[in-house]
Amino acid sequence: MIILTLNCGSSSVKYQVYDWANKDVLGSGVVERVGQSQSDLEYKSKGKDELVAKRPCPTHKEAIAWVMESILDPTYGCITDINQVTAVGHRIVHGGSVFTQSVEITDEVLAQFKKVEPLAPLHNPANIMGVEAARALLPKVTHCAILDTAWHQTMPDTAFMYALPHAWYDKHQVRRYGFHGSSFLYTSKRAALLLGKPANQTNLVICHIGNGASACAVKNGVSVDTSMGMTPLEGLVMGSRSGDIDPAIMPYMAREAGMSIDQLDAALSKESGLLGITGRFTDRRDVEDGVAKGEADCILAQNMEIYRIKKYIGAYAAVVGPELDAIVFTAGVGEFGADIRAGALIGMEHLGIKVDLAKNKLAMTRNAETCISADDSKVKVFVIPTDEEIVMTEDTVAISNGTYKPHTEYRYIFEEASYVNKAREAGLPKDLTKRPGLDKIIAQPKK
Repeated sequence: MIILTLNCGSSSVKYQVYDWANKDVLGSGVVERVGQSQSDLEYKSKGKDELVAKRPCPTHKEAIAWVMESILDPTYGCITDINQVTAVGHRIVHGGSVFTQSVEITDEVLAQFKKVEPLAPLHNPANIMGVEAARALLPKVTHCAILDTAWHQTMPDTAFMYALPHAWYDKHQVRRYGFHGSSFLYTSKRAALLLGKPANQTNLVICHIGNGASACAVKNGVSVDTSMGMTPLEGLVMGSRSGDIDPAIMPYMAREAGMSIDQLDAALSKESGLLGITGRFTDRRDVEDGVAKGEADCILAQNMEIYRIKKYIGAYAAVVGPELDAIVFTAGVGEFGADIRAGALIGMEHLGIKVDLAKNKLAMTRNAETCISADDSKVKVFVIPTDEEIVMTEDTVAISNGTYKPHTEYRYIFEEASYVNKAREAGLPKDLTKRPGLDKIIAQPKK
């Protein structure tokens, strides 16, 4: 089986082609700046030169067509016939409260995704457009939705409900949903393997720290709380998102500064976080450079991010309880941000968390799962490179052949000790993007 996975962002399409029979990544790429006057494509197949190209992609429809063209390219592509693709996995950011697991996409399922578009106005429309374009180009294959929100559907109502008028929940679906589900699923299963415990007996606090960032409390192998809320805006300090704030700030600024709802929404999502504090940077490397130069705004930004992560680790350690097995860091900053990890963990010895600063400093490679806790730390601390694509791929395979079960009943290939990410073996970059910001950490790791 050849599986194509598509991750359509608001202005991008990330994709990967996977040979399931040989458990091998054949190629991966990204189309960026979709909707702008000129779009960029970067794509690399195993054993071939990288393809870098430009052309206009007014919508995701044109971008998906370009994706298909690249994987079939006689010089750069990884397959020779589009009919070799047997199934397509699509990342869907928001599934509302209807979907508790990955699902085959039918007309009825697609209609449900459209109903919850207002809950993720930046992400779901792009996700849906990608689905429609891919279904049009590949109408005879199975298309599957892998939902960010599905992982968190195990949260109890005490965690997912807000202390708001109940009618808002009944009529408008206002509740906590959580995101980064595929990343949390992957890293929780890998952490269980590293701990030598069954996944359903593993207790963790996972910190997915990238441009978007969230924390998740995992008890007995399932999500019981998470920092992102109804949208990806709540929780940790992020690249350009505010994270937690006093909600009264919004009506205050509307009155004091005459800001509209759309202006407030844009400010919280696109002009806040590290960018808001520094006025310049979303990239943690730029912030680190500023810290090294003694720049007060960068020092404040880094300290605020560290403090918020520390707060959530402490809160979720309390939620998980004394059986806490490990803290896990993942995603671009989680994997490469040694100073941020150290800052968040120092001083938590009273919770049984003791970081080894030398190990932490050395844990700067995307190719290795690393333990950075001290030998006498009661709670382990792991750095685990995430692999959301393999979750999307395997769910798609299982749905296609009728073997799919929820993650609580299903054993993934990456839960096996022998699992090796062949994308890394083959030298395929995990993220081909070169856009400014956090992604530079991934594309060009520090030496």
